[in-house]
Amino acid sequence: MLLGLIALLGYMALAAGIHPKSTSLAVPLLFRAMFPSWFVGFAFAAIAIGALVPAAIMSIAAANLYTRNIYTRYIKPAASDADESRVAKITSLVVKLGALAFIIFIPLQFAINLQLLGGVWILQTFPAIVFGLYGRWFHDRALLIGWLVGMVLGTAMAVSQQFSSVYPLHVGSSILPAYAALYAFVANLIVAIVLTPILDAARLPRRPDATVAAEYEESRPQLVPSSAS
Repeated sequence: MLLGLIALLGYMALAAGIHPKSTSLAVPLLFRAMFPSWFVGFAFAAIAIGALVPAAIMSIAAANLYTRNIYTRYIKPAASDADESRVAKITSLVVKLGALAFIIFIPLQFAINLQLLGGVWILQTFPAIVFGLYGRWFHDRALLIGWLVGMVLGTAMAVSQQFSSVYPLHVGSSILPAYAALYAFVANLIVAIVLTPILDAARLPRRPDATVAAEYEESRPQLVPSSAS
């Protein structure tokens, strides 16, 4: 809902006679045309901070993922808390510098294309993560193959439309335009559903579930009833 209200600022810019060359300039130009200079400075600073906050969160998340899932698991399993903190700080700094280099040296269109592809790619992890987490009906190899099909198909759809997020699916004489990630997700799910009984019939072994109850059940202290006085 908040994003929808922010989007209305674009219509306000059009109503104010502002026609920016780029849609990302609509709100800054609207502020500059409607408010005094001192307020425009505060507004531009707020926009800059609003861009830095998600970038900082993502760099922290990347540092945490690397430290907990790669460094302490494969490189130094006996790492102390101080070692983990140091590696996480260095990794977060490297991610920030890499993002800065990407912005400075890579054309802006590439960043937009990667953002569109990111939405297509991230949706393909849904069956493997959610269905694999809450059920055991799907074969793990079927989920993996379905993910691969969704990744390849979604990427091909986006590339064929010059990285547009809408893909026109031709069904007979009809054209059904929809989000490319949705079509890839449907193909992903269909492949996983069809291959699961086939792989089970072929007696391909499933990977055992290595989780234990202590990893997802909250341990609560046992309450000992007090004796009546």
